[in-house]
Amino acid sequence: MTPAAVVRESGLWKRGVLWLLLLAPLFFGTYGFANWFTGQRDDVGSLVFGWERHIPLLPWTIIPYWSIDLLYGLAFLLPATRAAVDRLGLRLLTAQVICISCFLLWPLRFTFERPALDGLFGVMFDVLMGFDKPFNQAPSLHITLLVVLWACFVQHASGFWRAVVHFWFWLIGLSVLTTWQHHFIDVPTGMLAGFLCLWLWPSEGRSRLFAWCLARDPRRWRLALRYAFGAALCSALAIHFGGFALWLLWPALSLLMVALNYTLFDAKGFQKRADGSLSAASTWLLAPYLLGAWINSRAWTREHPQPDEVADGVWLGRIPGKGEAQAFAAIADLCAELPCRVEGKVYRELASLDLIAPSSEHCLQAALAIEDLRRHGPVLVCCALGYSRSATAIAAWLLHSGRCRSVAEAVSLLRQAHPQVVLGDAHLRALEGVLSRSTPTVGGSLHGQ
Repeated sequence: MTPAAVVRESGLWKRGVLWLLLLAPLFFGTYGFANWFTGQRDDVGSLVFGWERHIPLLPWTIIPYWSIDLLYGLAFLLPATRAAVDRLGLRLLTAQVICISCFLLWPLRFTFERPALDGLFGVMFDVLMGFDKPFNQAPSLHITLLVVLWACFVQHASGFWRAVVHFWFWLIGLSVLTTWQHHFIDVPTGMLAGFLCLWLWPSEGRSRLFAWCLARDPRRWRLALRYAFGAALCSALAIHFGGFALWLLWPALSLLMVALNYTLFDAKGFQKRADGSLSAASTWLLAPYLLGAWINSRAWTREHPQPDEVADGVWLGRIPGKGEAQAFAAIADLCAELPCRVEGKVYRELASLDLIAPSSEHCLQAALAIEDLRRHGPVLVCCALGYSRSATAIAAWLLHSGRCRSVAEAVSLLRQAHPQVVLGDAHLRALEGVLSRSTPTVGGSLHGQ
């Protein structure tokens, strides 16, 4: 079933059993307590849309609904490393913590009365209702676990089995509605909770929970406050108007996460991969922000969308869309917040935060990467607009390679090639730092080449 042969570490089943011994009693204990505690309250409301009355009760979907319990245990047989087993366990543990906390803080009740059912399906419903009560609703723990387990199973499936995995997990997601266990609001909130678990414990790289650093740059804090204000405004509008406006909670979460990236997690909080894509978790959690960032990128560059050559096969421009990078052999990408998926190109991820000047160290790293990429042919150095981050990187390359002898000369050359370049004092200070620690990697200046 696995897409490729993987050497498995020994003793993984024991580690999986230990995780299940922790998670199983925690699951039943905390879920049961939340049900009992909420059942004692008299302030439990509901959130249901009128159109949900038309959702049919499909008794047979109790089978995919129940199947998630089996898949929960089987998932621990799939990882090939101890780190992967622990990551799955931490994701499932986090799902429990998030959902139970929400059940206790903001309890909701399911309002439809399910008719009596006979036969096998009726027995399965009776067993379920012996444990489950109509209180633990949003975010749906069932959907949250579904997202986590779906990511696990699809990672280890290919071909026909991958299609089976997608189909069955889709059925499980549908079943929370067609068994009349959840109202619609529980589904998208459960999905976001699930993707948050994936984001907190990523498949690649270290969790940002253990790698955060409080920002010291006042500009980062000012930008973070703007995003946080946007998140608060979206939340207020969603709560005040309700109904369709509740979808504003998605951009609210998106903007809040961007604010946290500026204050704590830096560019790695966007989880840009080595191939230029964003993780599935970041893509879904940040989707409203990503859409706005892409529109902003295209709006600012609509009058001059094409890149410009600065020197010796190094070009400056915006992050390329489909078909916009055909002329280049390699891409150096300074953009943290937008994906850059270009097939058949040598790619280097050098992500940095938007509207923030990169450090001298980051500029030097970019300069070395650009020089290395030139071996493959023409290089596009890009960010969202091609105005600041990528321009700073090329200026650093001009200085480090000896093509320019001063920051002023490098900036002048950049603006001759690409007049839209915008470099502030912080960018110039970073470039001065590059100049002070650089030994030219090629002989002579640009004018002597």
